[in-house]
Amino acid sequence: MNSQTRRFRLAGPAGVIEALRDEPMDAASKGTAVIAHPHPLFGGTMENKVVQTLARAFVLAGWTALRFNFRGVGATEGQHDEGRGELDDMLAVVAAEAPPGPLALAGFSFGGSVAGLAVDKLWPVRAIDKIVLVGTGVSRLMLPALPAEAHDRALVIHGEQDDTVPLSAVMDWARPQSLPVTVVPGGGHFFHGQLPLLKSLVVRHLRS
Repeated sequence: MNSQTRRFRLAGPAGVIEALRDEPMDAASKGTAVIAHPHPLFGGTMENKVVQTLARAFVLAGWTALRFNFRGVGATEGQHDEGRGELDDMLAVVAAEAPPGPLALAGFSFGGSVAGLAVDKLWPVRAIDKIVLVGTGVSRLMLPALPAEAHDRALVIHGEQDDTVPLSAVMDWARPQSLPVTVVPGGGHFFHGQLPLLKSLVVRHLRS
């Protein structure tokens, strides 16, 4: 995938946003996926291995994958804003780099919550074809329920033994909305040793 990765910058609400674009090489892109990374204050960047795995899964399924650094990370300007500004960053990437057509939103950990907030914000105004939330940080950001119509388009994956975001917290968020959660047996927050399985689950969802 590295041979088709392009680093670029775009204008964001707090200044420059640093981003990476991964394109499928063998066919025209099926759509654009925007992928959000883990918590900036705990070392989260767009180079995170789970985020890379999500990008690879989207490219393998024929999508263009866009990763970006939240404000204050890498070459992205601005300061951490506890989710509010980070949501604005993700929406800015969608507005600037996701042309009309199929759109997917995805994220890992803190980025999963930001992606969920982006779904809530964009759903009334733009179709979202696929949603992938991994290790979603529901205990850190107040995450609204996904729209009922989005459930068939959503894949929520969580590690059984996640000690950063307890599985019970995700189940408490999912239960009132009857939203299925795919649990990876023995999986931790970063899915060490299980990234190929994670990629397989995501590709299967994207191809369904």
